[in-house]
Amino acid sequence: MLIEIEGIILSETPYGETSKIINVITKEKGVIGIMCKGAKSMKSPLRALTMPYTYCNFYIYYKENKLSTLKDIDLINSFNRIKQDIMLISYVNYLSELTSQVAKTDYNEDLFKIFSNCLIKIDMGFDPLVITNILEIKYLDYLGISLNLDGCVSCGSNKEIITVDGDMGGYICKKCYNNEKIVNSKVIKLLRMYYLIDINHISDIKIEDKVKLEINYFLNRYYDRYTGLYLKSKKFLDELNNI
Repeated sequence: MLIEIEGIILSETPYGETSKIINVITKEKGVIGIMCKGAKSMKSPLRALTMPYTYCNFYIYYKENKLSTLKDIDLINSFNRIKQDIMLISYVNYLSELTSQVAKTDYNEDLFKIFSNCLIKIDMGFDPLVITNILEIKYLDYLGISLNLDGCVSCGSNKEIITVDGDMGGYICKKCYNNEKIVNSKVIKLLRMYYLIDINHISDIKIEDKVKLEINYFLNRYYDRYTGLYLKSKKFLDELNNI
C-alpha cells in the first residue's frame, strides 16, 4: 500500500553497497523503518534527503510492523544549521535517541509535535540546552514519571517551596528541607514554565547560565533516578559540555 507520511529521520544503517535503512519518527505511525534502495550511492538524489535529522514527506510502500520501502520523498526542512555544528548535532543525536526510547513506551502524535518543534527551534538558533530540558520535562509524562509541580514531594504543601532535588523527585518545602542543595529561586519557577510552555510559540528565552545549569543538573539526576534509561548520546553530550 503506497502512502504519504510526514516524518523526521532519526538514524540510518547501511544496507549492502548502495542502499540504507532509515528509522523515521512519523506523525501517524510512530517510529518505522524504511528501506531506501540506492540511496547510499554518491549519484543518488536520495542520498542527502535520507540523512539523519531531515524532515520530509515520505511516499512509501507501507508494511505494518515490517520494513517499508521508499518510493519518493519531498523535503520539508533540512535543518542545515544543526548539521553544520558538532555541538548541535550532539544535542539532536541525544534528543533522537531519547525520542526513540520514549516512543516505545507511549506514542501519540503529540510526541512527534514536541520533537519536531524542538528541532525547529534549535535550528533557528535558540539555546539547545534550554530546548533540550523543555523536551525532557515534557517527555516525563510519556514515561509515566511526571514531575509533581504542585507541591512538596514529602508533604504535598505548596507553601514555602525553597528548593528542588532530583534524587528526592521534585520540590521541597521549608518544613521538609533536610540539607538538600538550595537552588536559585528562578529554577523553581522555570521548571513549571518549561512544562507548560508551547514550544511552537517560543519567541525569546534568555536564562542565566547558572540557572540553566541547575535545571539541567536536576533533570539529569531525575532521569538517572527514575527513568532507568542509559543513553550513550547523553553521556557524550555531558562530556562535550564538561557537565
